[in-house]
Amino acid sequence: MPLRGFRAAGLWGWLPPLFLVALAACAARASEITFELPDNAKQCFYEEIAQGTKCTLEFQVITGGHYDVDCRLEDPDGIVLYKEMKKQYDSFTFTASRNGTYKFCFSNEFSTFTHKTVYFDFQVGEDPPLFPSENRVTALTQMESACVSIHEALKSVIDYQTHFRLREAQGRSRAEDLNTRVAYWSIGEAIILLVVSIGQVFLLKSFFSDKRTTTTRVGS
Repeated sequence: MPLRGFRAAGLWGWLPPLFLVALAACAARASEITFELPDNAKQCFYEEIAQGTKCTLEFQVITGGHYDVDCRLEDPDGIVLYKEMKKQYDSFTFTASRNGTYKFCFSNEFSTFTHKTVYFDFQVGEDPPLFPSENRVTALTQMESACVSIHEALKSVIDYQTHFRLREAQGRSRAEDLNTRVAYWSIGEAIILLVVSIGQVFLLKSFFSDKRTTTTRVGS
């Protein structure tokens, strides 16, 4: 019985710090979206950012065409901070120079037939400290250090899972596209073989018919 009570006390003792870890993970301000971008289309997003805030924009094309897209980022004055043409994936970090609404757009206007699936992650600011007194002079307690380590590990797990999901989706898209091309090629080959076989039958029939007619004429 004492051992069971000790385990229960240890579990309840860990719950408040773990709850703080969950709150800190939810408090991070970030926009993570996967959207469809049709051909000859442009999609823009807006974010209100305070001056001096560090931001990071990361994007990747998951499906469609050559897996490329145009990306453009502007500040509230319309000054272009980032511009790339036909990029498959990229990451850009900047610090807001003034308060206002920042705009970033993805364009597929150069594509005439294929639509794209684009993923982006726009992070605004840095994660708040896990504990209000984390930056104090004195060292953290053993439980606080363990919570900080768990928090960092969870963030790394989330990042790895996101990248693995993107790779899996991109690989699946390429495999399905390859399978479709192989199927069309097989159907084309079957049609060609059928046409060649029918042509050979008619050619041989015509050849023997001409030979029989020639033999009949010579015999008569």
